[in-house]
Amino acid sequence: MAAAARTQVTSGQVTAEQGMALILIVDDSPTEVHVMQKALERHGYQTASAGDGAEAIRKAKEMKPDLIFMDVVMPGVNGFQATRKLASDPDTKSIPVIMVTSKDQETDRIWGMRQGAKDYLVKPVSMEKLIEKAQAALAG
Repeated sequence: MAAAARTQVTSGQVTAEQGMALILIVDDSPTEVHVMQKALERHGYQTASAGDGAEAIRKAKEMKPDLIFMDVVMPGVNGFQATRKLASDPDTKSIPVIMVTSKDQETDRIWGMRQGAKDYLVKPVSMEKLIEKAQAALAG
């Protein structure tokens, strides 16, 4: 499912990568983003990040990532709203979204799935579980 060619932006550098899946990490915590990026990159994935739902929607339309890990509690457009918008947009509805959030109630999980999420993880998430979920989502 990975695209034939991707553009990666890291520290201002842009490089073309062949066949690597691009994962957009959406979280307003720079620490969470950093930890997830390092784990995913160690497993051969390209990553990009967004700090809120509005930026996530914009980047998803521009970059067409293969997968999105979406936090829920963020300023402005929250993860539920962003997921609903992505799932209803013909340009982004095929991108799987996995919620990664501290909201651990079953009603939150159900609501996230109703918004269009493919899976729901509760923080703190082990990096093994994160990689497992990425692999499963990207496999189809």
